[in-house]
Amino acid sequence: MSRIEKAIELAAKNRESVVTVLPDEMTTGSLPSDDDPCHDRKDDQTEHYNTCHEAFATVPFPPVRNPFLVTASGETDSTSEQYRKLKSVIVKLAQLDRFDKSLMITSAIGGEGKTLTALNLAITLAQEFDHTVLLVEADIRRPTVLKYLEMESSVGLTDCALDGLDVSEALVKTGIGKLSVLPAGRTVSNPVELFSSNRMQNLLVEIKNRYPDRYVIVDTTPLLPFAEPQFIASVVGGVLFVVREGYTSMDKVTRALSLLKNYNLLGVVCNGVNQIHSGGKNGYYGYYGYK
Repeated sequence: MSRIEKAIELAAKNRESVVTVLPDEMTTGSLPSDDDPCHDRKDDQTEHYNTCHEAFATVPFPPVRNPFLVTASGETDSTSEQYRKLKSVIVKLAQLDRFDKSLMITSAIGGEGKTLTALNLAITLAQEFDHTVLLVEADIRRPTVLKYLEMESSVGLTDCALDGLDVSEALVKTGIGKLSVLPAGRTVSNPVELFSSNRMQNLLVEIKNRYPDRYVIVDTTPLLPFAEPQFIASVVGGVLFVVREGYTSMDKVTRALSLLKNYNLLGVVCNGVNQIHSGGKNGYYGYYGYK
């Protein structure tokens, strides 16, 4: 059995870290900005920095009505806790220098939950004082990040690459912790050519290097139908691969993972795991290390 098949077999058999079904309604909160509003004062005014954090911590939580953004709640349930476990793994890998705080989230085909995984991971990272987070919507063929957040923007990633628009002018501050989103931007007719261009490659490098202490999460198109993820994977520090149980065939998963063999695959997120509990048949999430 190949190394890839063993990893997926482990994901199918291991149920120790699965959790319960998504709740119906969520609210959220924490610091309402992209990068830390006290960032520039950390070194020379520590007391002021701490006071600033305390002040922002009292800001009321803005409502998040989408029930799938489970980590946007101030409450702790088993589903959001599973994403927090994933966050802990990612933070630990960064601390061990396994990747440079920039990562891409993808899947073999559409419908496996890669965007919701990217959003929930970004939210739970951003809710901590120590982490600022930028979520880049690089799935410009079917952008849904702002739809989940019920936000709008007229410019984004493609406008920065094509028109030279500064990234800071395209960011959308979510009000969810220290999380900002760089939306997809306007539609283009040639996504593969755009992402393979030096202009886009240089932009992605600039985004991840602008603030070394910031996590950059890039939501991409699926691997098998489209070529863009491979160009993005060559720029970011690591890759998370999302698999939805009972949805994607082993053949497709194996083919998709083979496309990532030359990149830093951090692990597999098994999504939609089904298991019979006393409460019935519910959806679950689990993270499984790959290496």
